[in-house]
Amino acid sequence: RRVRLLGDCLLCAAFLSYEGAFSWDFRNEMVYQTWVQDVQERGIPLSQPFKLENLLTDEVEISRWGSEGLPPDELSVQNGILTTRGSRFPMCIDPQQQALNWIKKKEENNNLKVHKVSSFNDPDFLKCLEMAIKYGFPFLFQDVDEYIDPVIDNVLEKNVKGAEGRQVVTLGDKEVDYDPNFKLYLNTKLANPKYTPSVFGKAMVINYTVTLKGLEDQLLSVLMGFEKKELEEQRERLIQETSSNKKLLKNLGDSLLRELATSTGNMLDNTELINTLEETKSKASEVSLKLQLAEKTAMDIDKLRDGYRPAAKRGAILFFALTEMALVNSMYQYSLASYLEVFDFSLQKSQPEIVLHKRLDNIINTLTYSVYNYGCTGLFERHKLLFSFNMTIKIEQAEERVPQDEEVELLLNILVHYSDQRHIQQEAPFPMKYKDNLSDFQKLLLLRCFRVDRVYRAVTDYVSATMGENFDSIHEQSTPFSPIVFILSPGSDPASDLMKLAERSGFGGSKFKFLAMGQGQEKAVSWGQWLLLQNCHLLVKWLKELEKALERITKPNPNFRLWVTTNPIKDFPIGILQKSLKVVTEPPNGLKLNMRATYSKISNESLTACPHPEFRSLVFVLAFFHAVVQERRKYGKMGWNVPYDFTHDQGDSNIPWGSLKYLIGEVMYGGRAIDSFDRRILTFITHSFILLFITDEIESMPLANTPEVMGLHSNTEIKYYTQCFLLIGLYTLSHVSGESGGSISRDEYISQVAQDIQNKLPKLFDMDVIRKKFGADISPTSVVLLQELERFNKLVVRMQHSLAELQRVRRESRGQ
Repeated sequence: RRVRLLGDCLLCAAFLSYEGAFSWDFRNEMVYQTWVQDVQERGIPLSQPFKLENLLTDEVEISRWGSEGLPPDELSVQNGILTTRGSRFPMCIDPQQQALNWIKKKEENNNLKVHKVSSFNDPDFLKCLEMAIKYGFPFLFQDVDEYIDPVIDNVLEKNVKGAEGRQVVTLGDKEVDYDPNFKLYLNTKLANPKYTPSVFGKAMVINYTVTLKGLEDQLLSVLMGFEKKELEEQRERLIQETSSNKKLLKNLGDSLLRELATSTGNMLDNTELINTLEETKSKASEVSLKLQLAEKTAMDIDKLRDGYRPAAKRGAILFFALTEMALVNSMYQYSLASYLEVFDFSLQKSQPEIVLHKRLDNIINTLTYSVYNYGCTGLFERHKLLFSFNMTIKIEQAEERVPQDEEVELLLNILVHYSDQRHIQQEAPFPMKYKDNLSDFQKLLLLRCFRVDRVYRAVTDYVSATMGENFDSIHEQSTPFSPIVFILSPGSDPASDLMKLAERSGFGGSKFKFLAMGQGQEKAVSWGQWLLLQNCHLLVKWLKELEKALERITKPNPNFRLWVTTNPIKDFPIGILQKSLKVVTEPPNGLKLNMRATYSKISNESLTACPHPEFRSLVFVLAFFHAVVQERRKYGKMGWNVPYDFTHDQGDSNIPWGSLKYLIGEVMYGGRAIDSFDRRILTFITHSFILLFITDEIESMPLANTPEVMGLHSNTEIKYYTQCFLLIGLYTLSHVSGESGGSISRDEYISQVAQDIQNKLPKLFDMDVIRKKFGADISPTSVVLLQELERFNKLVVRMQHSLAELQRVRRESRGQ
């Protein structure tokens, strides 16, 4: 083993130096494939099989980390090694706050000083840091953003001066006594912070982003704590006892070796040593027996726990589907802590069953429904289908019902069939027997190739067929610890609806406080049952203070609620977004849902207050008209020349038709239209609808509508669905590095596309030959043509060079 230490130490040193910031997939490939292969090819001795954990830690330490809250998966164990063994202070990329919780538990007995900062502008952080450095306490910077104050550079770089008797480090403009026991931790919630190269040189940047398997194990513990509490408590006690026994066994072995090393003379004559050996052997045998029993018990417990694993796996998949939406809009931030509340709520809400598989079905269905509603509450209408489809695909992939390998084979069959046809008919049926032989997902692939304008509705049908249509309502849930953030859209104002809710809930009058940010009032009211902070996007700096105030809440009044309204902005604090219940206020998509939303705000008393027999019909017509003008907006310039923010607010035996048409068409809606053609369309639609007395129920209306009902041509939706956000969003989500991918990685995909483009580049035009063909008499148009050909040649050369460089960089990054 001493010989093999050369290769082992080489790889471990490289791992500690370079691997911290990378994901689990990249680490695994780099260490166990690229580096191990390179070391073996060079003939350097190396342990087989090589495992980092065998040299850098042991089972005792891993068990202790687990008892302190660090997940047991391999990535988390590697991160524990990097945090405790690295020569630099750790900078933890920790969007799910797992490292934060572990460090707090790990250092709680060492007088951990937690200084929660969103920036380094806090006036007292230097004083607190100085005390920690001087007396050897651990110190934690929490919620660090992308800016790290240079004032702590000497501390980060461990620029310690002086001999061992008295060491000092420069902090700001003064020298501070340095205790070697001092530890510094930095932690950020940012999932992909953009630090300068100098930060990576000063600190050990460690990627703590949770993996699918690690999260599955955590959710399984939560699930077992709810379903089989006694069993989970027994398992936790077993982990603690196993950790203690392993530590005791190691100490006994170390003690025995120490006694043997310090023994002098003939050991057979040393009765004290012999007694010590016998006692140590007896204790070691007892501890070993306990460990064997514990191992057997752990296997039995794990077997029972694995029966509940499908529900935990579904929970992990749904969490990643939820968090990936942050790539689409920066306001879509979700923390693991807030997700665990939804998970726990689903366990309580699901129907109990004695039979395990039925209970699991109830949990999985309730959880899927709850997570969907929780996510949709805070998504803009245009992103809800994208979220639904992404969630559906991840579930189907986990069940191995949508293998990605089949895509290439399917497309090649289809392309061969259509290779001799010039065009596809508008309403062409599926070729050959594909209508019956293709799965629903494969039909989506076919439509994506030939009818992009039909993908949007096909995805809607696919989600409905796969997941069911039980996804219409939005479930609202909140706690005193979680603020409710209203993400505003143009023309929306939830304040009036919120005030009505407060009145109905008994929190009206003095129990409901509200402030409007930007009106000179920068300090929020700290006392009160319900508090509404409006237009928070106008005072982003103050939101940092609000984030800290929320962190300090420990025992709030159970009736307390914090309501926040804001426009979607990139600088909104992630800490607030992650723990909040997000609610998007915008018109729903489709005439049916739009009218349903309108009628949900009209009470029966309001509808029956007017005795005129035509009043209710007029209300219906106005609601229908309002839905139509809202729906036309999604068609862009084909709907309205200028985008408008339409909103609406709500006897004589003769109905004043002219006045109604003028009031609705010219004032309420036409008053917002600055384009004469738009105003003309509004007047026409008003005149048409005002003569209708529609008595059908709203619920009988279809969810999807054709453009004709909005007064548009049927071809309007072709362009709309072709340019739909859905495909762009799917492309964004499909290039997330995760564990649910198929047979091709993101790097391989980029390399293939670059190679394909390079193969299709045309040859350069031979300018000398072309000039000779023109001869001496060159017309002005010919001069322009020659200039364009020269530019084209330059473009092709630049593309060839760029594509070659891209592929070279990809090969070098993969060590090829």
